Amino acid sequence: MLYEKFKKVLISTMVSIVFMVTGCSQETAIRTAATPSPSAVPTVTSAPTASPEPSNAKLIPAKIVRVVDGDTMKVSFNESGKVKEETIRLLLVDTPESVDPEKPVQPFALEASKFAKDTLTDKEVRLELDVSERDKYGRLLCYLYIGDKMFNEMLLENGYARVAYIYPPNVKYVDKFRDIQKAAQLKGVNIWSVENYAQEDGYHENVVKAKPSASAAPTATPTAKPTAAPSPTPKPTATKESNVYYNNCTEAKAAGAYNIHRGQPGYSSKLDRDNDGVACEK
Repeated sequence: MLYEKFKKVLISTMVSIVFMVTGCSQETAIRTAATPSPSAVPTVTSAPTASPEPSNAKLIPAKIVRVVDGDTMKVSFNESGKVKEETIRLLLVDTPESVDPEKPVQPFALEASKFAKDTLTDKEVRLELDVSERDKYGRLLCYLYIGDKMFNEMLLENGYARVAYIYPPNVKYVDKFRDIQKAAQLKGVNIWSVENYAQEDGYHENVVKAKPSASAAPTATPTAKPTAAPSPTPKPTATKESNVYYNNCTEAKAAGAYNIHRGQPGYSSKLDRDNDGVACEK
């Protein structure tokens, strides 16, 4: 009898233990199912971060009215429904001088001006301003785009300009421009084809004059073809319409003559550096 009682108690205890273990397992399973593992938790994907708004969205549409030289142009654009004209100066680049009446035309200046005219004349362009909008002459300072290319960069790429006039805060693209300039220097194109011509402080035309023509002028006449000694440059004569003659624009301006058009008294091609038919522009 005692054995039977012990047997029943033992069986009852074992059954209780089985129920307790089963209950714990079920509870654990329920909790596990209710709490998804990290890999099972769905990731909430936010909308892709948009790239910074391209600068093109802030560009000012304009049209080239006239190319003055490689880094200076006249443009027109609409402002509040009215057509407005501005003279623009390209930021962070400098081409050799071709229109300063007080200076001789510098080497590669006409090539840079021609490149600008061929690329930009009468074209629709866009202007990007930096922090400061104007220089001391009142010109609009900008980066100029034609199509999807920045013209400032095109001048540097082709060796028609050097990186210059770096005045903070207008330095947005200066590092990029310097990299482009280095590539042009390595290629030795145009202004970089003559050692020490383009320097930090400007252009040194005396270096070009001291070099043999073969290195200073890529388009020089082949040496195999004999050429006569150059004759002295004849003094420009007055226009047929008048015997008025000015030696330079300083003399013309002292006489009160500005913007002398071809055919007018005092006009001569010598004074019309950019060959646009207007000499000694004010």
